[in-house]
Amino acid sequence: MTQFLIDAHEDLAYNMLAFGRDYSTSAAAIRESEAGTGIPDLTGHTLLGWDDYQVGKVGVVFGTLFSAPKKYQHGQPDIVTYADTREAYGISRAQMDAYIRLAEEHPDKFTLIFDRKDLHQVIDPWKAVNDDAPAAGLPVGIVVSMESAEGLRQVEEVEEWWHSGVRLIGPVWAGTRFCGGTREQMPFTKEGFALLDRMAEMGFGLDVAHMSDLSIQTAIDRYPGTIICSHGNVRSIIKGVTGERQLTNLAIRRLAERDGVVGVVPFNNFLKADWTKNRNREEVTLDHLVAHIDAICQLTGSSNHAAIGTDFDGLFGFPDVPLEINTIADMQKLAPKLLEKGYTLVDVQKIFHGNWLRILERILPA
Repeated sequence: MTQFLIDAHEDLAYNMLAFGRDYSTSAAAIRESEAGTGIPDLTGHTLLGWDDYQVGKVGVVFGTLFSAPKKYQHGQPDIVTYADTREAYGISRAQMDAYIRLAEEHPDKFTLIFDRKDLHQVIDPWKAVNDDAPAAGLPVGIVVSMESAEGLRQVEEVEEWWHSGVRLIGPVWAGTRFCGGTREQMPFTKEGFALLDRMAEMGFGLDVAHMSDLSIQTAIDRYPGTIICSHGNVRSIIKGVTGERQLTNLAIRRLAERDGVVGVVPFNNFLKADWTKNRNREEVTLDHLVAHIDAICQLTGSSNHAAIGTDFDGLFGFPDVPLEINTIADMQKLAPKLLEKGYTLVDVQKIFHGNWLRILERILPA
């Protein structure tokens, strides 16, 4: 039994620009093409590819516009790191262009989703695929999300990005001029509040992933529109984790009160606190991921607020993922795990796609 899957966080354009990665092929082909080249910690380990989307019934992904500040470059190519806001804007624009090219060059494989009509043209055929059918050969829809708003030279540019097709914005990666982030503590700034106000006017979804605890609470208080966490796990069940990269129970409950959704991340370092690269792969399994989904459901009282946000190819890859996963196609192995845990088929469908569909129906224009 397979379930149509929506993945709320993939750094596709970053990898297309940084490494020339061709996602119209398979993860195996990409790994082979990158073997012995590039940056050892960042290349040759992809978890994504169109063939794998087909096998894994991955019909929609949130594709990011992501770049890193030079001070956190850590070996990343210059083409995806910035020294100032002007450079960040240029990287974001180049990544948006990369998504447009991908869809134009492979219209049978990728489709950009800008509105609800686009969404249903993509998902209706996927939802109709028989559970036991082989790879469907259907286009994968991409919803574009800006991860870190440093790509905005000024707040007023959110309108430009809306018309370009961006539908969600996460104001921060590390700390920025807008609010506190994973690596830097600071409150929302005057410019950050202005950004939230302008985003709300345009109808953007707000992604609180990477925000500090204080920033998340401020954003929930301030933002009147749709709020999600595209990729984050439950801090309270990872023994030894005290950093703000994972969500507190309070943040999860408050997101649920706003009918938000949290996408869990199958990255070993987010599932087992003392895990490091080159450790025994058997130490982390999909059962660890199920525990995070279950914790969200228990905290919020239903399966309406847990979903998937893999963050695949986001500066990590194979084998830094649970034992059962070789590519994104293996996310299908999560469904029987959830059923064994006592979740119903309806619950599984919500977690795999239904909860993100609810969010997309809300933020996408008619």
